[in-house]
Amino acid sequence: MMRFLVRREPNFGMTNKNMTNEELKLFTTEQFPFLIIEEGNEWLTYYVEADEWKTLAHQLRNHTSLQFDFLFCLTCVDWKTHLTMVYHLTSTTFKHTVVIKSKLNREKPEIETVCDIWRTAEFHEREVYDLFGVQFLNHPDLRRLLLTDDWKGYPLLKDYDDPINMIKL
Repeated sequence: MMRFLVRREPNFGMTNKNMTNEELKLFTTEQFPFLIIEEGNEWLTYYVEADEWKTLAHQLRNHTSLQFDFLFCLTCVDWKTHLTMVYHLTSTTFKHTVVIKSKLNREKPEIETVCDIWRTAEFHEREVYDLFGVQFLNHPDLRRLLLTDDWKGYPLLKDYDDPINMIKL
């Protein structure tokens, strides 16, 4: 009789199941203690430093108890003092959803691309680049998506000034 040694990723006491938000919160804070939780939202919302985002994204996608395999929304918010990237992730296997936010320097907004992890990010990142000016580092095709190549500025920034169309926010 032959025996095979099977290596498995430790699941730290969690079985692969649909976790409640509270279970997911406990599990993720144990696994990723550097995350900051934002309370009072429909979905669990975490803040991560921009330079830690790419590593976290890989772990969220590949961890056997999480499997966040679907990026269904990626956007940016201008707070006048800084920009915030917002990512909505769902596990189609376990049906749990989280929101990940990352604060960016408004003067030089940049963050690693995640289009190699979630293919849907490729066009979402181009849209955010086009309208907010966020540089997605190592993006394979970062160029304008909606506006013409000669467009000046980023129209969804709150200080954007368009004297022709008189846009003021």
